Amino acid sequence: MPGVGIELANVGIAVRDIEEAIAFFTDLGLTVLGRDEVSGDWVDTAVALDGNHTKIAMLQTPGGGGVIELFEYIHPDAIEPEPAVPNQIGMHRVAFSVDDLDAALEIAAKHGCHPLRGVADYQDLCRLTYVRGPSGIIVMLAQQLATG
Repeated sequence: MPGVGIELANVGIAVRDIEEAIAFFTDLGLTVLGRDEVSGDWVDTAVALDGNHTKIAMLQTPGGGGVIELFEYIHPDAIEPEPAVPNQIGMHRVAFSVDDLDAALEIAAKHGCHPLRGVADYQDLCRLTYVRGPSGIIVMLAQQLATG
């Protein structure tokens, strides 16, 4: 059966504090494409929440390969879940390939974001770790290692 002509537009992440999340992701190297505050019937219909009022920001990875949409709910109040764990069903994590994992971890640490356990080496192919980012988001950072 043929597809419908689909491509990934962005990944949306609800955050507690949009300014904190923007600072974290832009320090890692993403660029803010745009920001807005949305409300009204059209957004109530689109997301199935009455009285929706939300701050949004679109951020793009270097080279334009990926876009993240951050949103902070003004109304209705955001629901604060328990922090996600890596084996929880649902949206798992956001993953980034980085040129220098140690430098990325220094940036993350400036935002109070640290590895969940440590840095792993996968078969001498890459170094990677999961950090707990703003609003409890799990962010994977991975650095490809030189291959022989």
